[in-house]
Amino acid sequence: MPHHNSHETVDVWSVEGRFAHYLYSPKGGIEGMLIETDGIPTQFVFERHGEGLPSQLADIRAGQALVVEGTESPPSPKGEAAHTVYRFERLAAIDGKPLPEAQPDDSVDGRVARIHYARHGEANGVVLDNGDFVHTRPQGFAQLNLKVGDRVQAEGRVRPLATGEGRVVEAARVNDIDLE
Repeated sequence: MPHHNSHETVDVWSVEGRFAHYLYSPKGGIEGMLIETDGIPTQFVFERHGEGLPSQLADIRAGQALVVEGTESPPSPKGEAAHTVYRFERLAAIDGKPLPEAQPDDSVDGRVARIHYARHGEANGVVLDNGDFVHTRPQGFAQLNLKVGDRVQAEGRVRPLATGEGRVVEAARVNDIDLE
């Protein structure tokens, strides 16, 4: 049964179940996954602008017990879904072991070591000299006009990078500038 808790103004649902399988996009990427709770499937969809498969899910095997958090997807104009569909927010636990949660109001700082680019080639953030990735989205990057060597102090939701080296911050504010 989903457990519900209110997170800011968005309802985040926590669903426990066993990993069934990934859902593939028409181009062969992974765009979501199904978990089963007492034989009832629940679908989690990954963000389109995301990196595809969230890093913590790379080694998941069928049958593993998961706790997955998500927000309800709005109803599709194509009609009623065959099962509940959530937007994937995070993987909270694997086989009963909790995973680290994003720290909501943390900050990172350092100097720009390199510019980071989205899959479509547009600059969407910077990697700092300490290994941290500051994700600004393309419109935020355009606002900031950062160059290699610039000092950066960024605030936002922080979580570990998949490599275990450094963190990623979903930047809300960089160098005292609120990102749109």
